[in-house]
Amino acid sequence: MLDPKIPAGPLSDKWTQHKGHCKLINPANKRKFEVLVVGTGLAGASAAASLAELGYNVKAFCVQDSPRRAHSIAAQGGINAAKNYQNDGDSVWRLFYDTIKGGDYRSREANVHRLAEVSVNIIDQCVAQGVPFARDYGGLLDNRSFGGAQVSRTFYARGQTGQQLLLGAYSALSKEINRGAVKMYSRREMMDLVVVDGKARGIVCRNLVTGEIESYAGDAVLLCTGGYGNVFYLSTNAMNSNVTAAWRCHRKGAYFANPCYTQIHPTCIPVSGDHQSKLTLMSESLRNDGRVWVPKNKGDSRPASQIPEDERDYYLERKY
Repeated sequence: MLDPKIPAGPLSDKWTQHKGHCKLINPANKRKFEVLVVGTGLAGASAAASLAELGYNVKAFCVQDSPRRAHSIAAQGGINAAKNYQNDGDSVWRLFYDTIKGGDYRSREANVHRLAEVSVNIIDQCVAQGVPFARDYGGLLDNRSFGGAQVSRTFYARGQTGQQLLLGAYSALSKEINRGAVKMYSRREMMDLVVVDGKARGIVCRNLVTGEIESYAGDAVLLCTGGYGNVFYLSTNAMNSNVTAAWRCHRKGAYFANPCYTQIHPTCIPVSGDHQSKLTLMSESLRNDGRVWVPKNKGDSRPASQIPEDERDYYLERKY
């Protein structure tokens, strides 16, 4: 049986109690530890920057020529958080329930509840990093309904949410690189994992510029390499090369569980021919609050609020 290492206790308190009983490390001792972070997308860049700020020595690796080119930039829709700014009844429990339901009841409940808990703080972290979330006319952070949710909980930056979030994480990472707490290794592809006494203690990677094989040792290894999108035949997931790291770790004895983050997306354009290698995702301007329309009658000069629904032409939906 695969042990998910989920703490004991009531569902809503599992991870809070676990954090409260974890052993702490003295700030002077943190400088003695080396952490290797593979991947510099939203997870990797924020993890590397946060660990460096805590005092650990961090080495970060990415396959691109710059961390800014991680695939996280492809996420457009927004990021959910149970802030309840719209006062429409949202809560941590409701976000937890919607996520469990949206995942076809296959997710680990304790982990999803923890995700709903920390969602509130993640928005504040992103704002502190300078992410330009959309705001209402009063200057407060704006929300929209997205993905079929009954509440407005999606924070967004137009159609560039993933890119703006990545730039925020990258700026925090760059600050730690400049401070010397993070050493950045770009154009490296992880080829193997070094295991000592059953624990990951280093990696072997290829320098994609020179072709040389390099090895790096550390006290812990973080895989922030994204999901395995290739598990689907036709999918909106990009065909990434990130499975290399996960597969190498599997060969070293790690269990390969949940190889992809499955998103049930209602806005995929069906395959129309052999020219499509995967499903195509509809534009932002087709969905929910972002839908675009024009008056059906040419030359209609009435204000938008005075044009009834049956006289509006959602032309993008019609064409799709």
